[in-house]
Amino acid sequence: MAETAPDQRDDGFGTALAAEIDGLYRYARWLVGDGVEAEDLVGDTMVRALERRDQFRGESTLATWLHRILYHRAIDRSRHAGHELVVEDVERNWDDERYSVDAADVLVRAENREGLIEALVHVPVHYRNVVVLHDAQQWTVAEIAEQFELSIPATKQRLRRGRMMLVSSLARQEERRVANHDVTLGCAQARSLVSDYLDDELDAPQRTQLESHLEHCATCPPLYAALVGVRELVGTLRDPNDVIPDAIRERLTGLVATPTPPPVAPDD
Repeated sequence: MAETAPDQRDDGFGTALAAEIDGLYRYARWLVGDGVEAEDLVGDTMVRALERRDQFRGESTLATWLHRILYHRAIDRSRHAGHELVVEDVERNWDDERYSVDAADVLVRAENREGLIEALVHVPVHYRNVVVLHDAQQWTVAEIAEQFELSIPATKQRLRRGRMMLVSSLARQEERRVANHDVTLGCAQARSLVSDYLDDELDAPQRTQLESHLEHCATCPPLYAALVGVRELVGTLRDPNDVIPDAIRERLTGLVATPTPPPVAPDD
């Protein structure tokens, strides 16, 4: 994540905000999918930051503070979204031992940058945010938990569910159900462990059990392969050469170059 800019409480606050525009725009683009909406969301975030500059006390970096503002603005905009997956439906599928996906098809879709962003938009924003910050922005689970006032277990659960929903979103109509073999570790339990397995957080017995399950199961290996591939492709979104268009940067920079609005009282 970005380092804290120089003292944000002096007249350089607007300059410090402008330096964060590129990173915020990429984050917004991944959260909402649409470039115009992302620009609007970053602009809204900049205005909020200027209004509330007295609330920034340097306890976190300016970048993380701005990410939190933008995230809450995205939440407000998505309250009535009807295109998002239902987490209970996805969990039900992943708990079903007959459920699987075509991993090759999922990864072909994910390799298309626009297709990956489109699929992310179908993941509810609470889960999408954690996947983007962890797998694309390289935040740690602890950093995400602290910034968004979550427990470590809750953050891990959002990451696990978000990854599963992203794979299911990419699978679309190619989801399939196939027969399964008898294995010692049930599919539901295996699938609940696979996200921690990806992050190398299982103890030795759990790892051995899961690897044995993946060796013999008919339906879980494609899901696991899809999770691995999609996580890596989400990581490619963090492209240092992926810059905001100049025209958009100029418009957003103009917002922080205007006189600073008076501070507002904190939200209740």
